[in-house]
Formats: sequence, C-alpha cells, structure tokens
Amino acid sequence: QFLGSTEVEQPKGTEVVRDAVRKLKFARHIKKSEGQKTPKVELQISIYGVKILDPKTKEVQHNCQLHRISFCADDKTDKRIFTFICKDSESNKHLCYVFDSEKCVKEITLTIGQAFDLAYRKFLESGGKDVETRKQIAGLQKRIQELETENTELKNKVQDLENQLRITQVHAPPAGSVTPKSPSTDIFDMVPFSPISPQSSTPTRNGTQPPPVPSRSTEIKRDLFGAEPFDPFSCGAGDFPPDIQSKLDEMQEGFKMGLTLEGTVFCLDPLDSRC
Repeated sequence: QFLGSTEVEQPKGTEVVRDAVRKLKFARHIKKSEGQKTPKVELQISIYGVKILDPKTKEVQHNCQLHRISFCADDKTDKRIFTFICKDSESNKHLCYVFDSEKCVKEITLTIGQAFDLAYRKFLESGGKDVETRKQIAGLQKRIQELETENTELKNKVQDLENQLRITQVHAPPAGSVTPKSPSTDIFDMVPFSPISPQSSTPTRNGTQPPPVPSRSTEIKRDLFGAEPFDPFSCGAGDFPPDIQSKLDEMQEGFKMGLTLEGTVFCLDPLDSRC
C-alpha cells in the first residue's frame, strides 16, 4: 500500500523520515474515516530506478532515478512501514515516499540499496569514464547549430543580392540608344531565363544550349554546400539529453551523496572487490 509522498527539508535523517511517516499515517487515518482506501501499488526496482506502478494497468505513477534517492529505511517500530527520500526531477524538492507492506519490508530496502550500488558501478564504468567525450560532443553540437544559423543568414543575403541584380537588369535601360541584341543576353553573355518560352528554343551566342535550372527541393533541408545538416544525436536519439553537461553533473552529485541505508552509507569511493 502506498501511503503517499510528502516534502521534507533534508535529504537524509531518521527524524526527517519519522516526521514524514507520522504525517502520512495521520492522513491515511483521516481518509479511512471518510471511507477511502489506501491504494495498492507495484514496485519495480532496477539499476535505472524505482518505479511505482498501478498493479492492474501497469501505468507508471512515479519514476525515481537511483542517483536521486538519498535515504532508504524500514521503520523499526512498525515492521510494515518502509520509506525512501528522493529528489524530485522537476521541482528539485526532497520527497519522502512511504509504503505499508505485510512482508518483505527489509528485503525491499536492501534491494534498493543493492540497486544503488550496481547503478554507481555502471556509472563509473560507462558514464564516469567518458564524461569529457560527451562534453565535447555537446560543444560540437552547439557549434554546428551556430554554423547552421550563419549559413542561413548568408543564404538570405545571397538571395537578396540576386534579387537586386535581377531587378536592375529588368528595369535599368542600357546606356545610349543602342538597338538591343536579338536575343538579348545578360552581363555573362547568357540568355536570361523566361518562363514563357522553352529554354531549348533559344540558343546562346556561341550556339550552345543554356544549362537547365536545377530544381530546389524543399523536402530535405540542406546547408550551403548541399549537404544535410549533421546532428550527432540523431544516431542515438534519447541516449544523451540536450543539456548533457548539467545531467552528468547532477548524476555525479547524486552518486557522491550516496544512499544511506539503515545507517550504512554505500560505496562512495572508487569501488573495489569488497563492495
């Protein structure tokens, strides 16, 4: 049974948890007097976090990442109660989650502690070693976005210059009263494109056909050199969040704080065979 969660001022501490349990027990007593039942939930514990699900629909109600969990304990005075404190991902407030279970209370808290230990190992093996590499990837992505913006501005300027040149050729009369050539050519001695007459029927002065005007495709956005913009995150979407720097810093801070479990702090130093 899930008694609920309540905000606490500290990420750790027996007294902090005791006050939260007392508060939520009182709230449950009020709800019972009003005829409301305490909802039952299912817990899924893994190295990725603790999920609180609806036992029937399997809908995830809460997803607590392990590096955000700082304290986990079962109540010595009430063998049915166990709790953990987790930092909320949106508000950054510390919330105490309280549960009531007929059995496996101690086993559940130990499992959360073991999952935290394994998650910290995994972070050291995979995430902790290539932090600098991921930071460089994030920096390159930012630089690519800046270059794409510059390319867009340059293309707009080139387009404006082409439009001004085209307007000047159309409206400005030639110097002196000279009979125009037939057919007329532009400053590059090429026949200006006319959508009315086919290109194949009007040769240039040297007798060759003008090259066809390439069609511009709007389906795929390309840069100034005709290449698709490079996105280093497209190959593994969701693997790395956009703000990867703050995410890694947050995980490092969470794991360094450690998970206090019944007075035992899990490994905070580089792991060895005894952990």
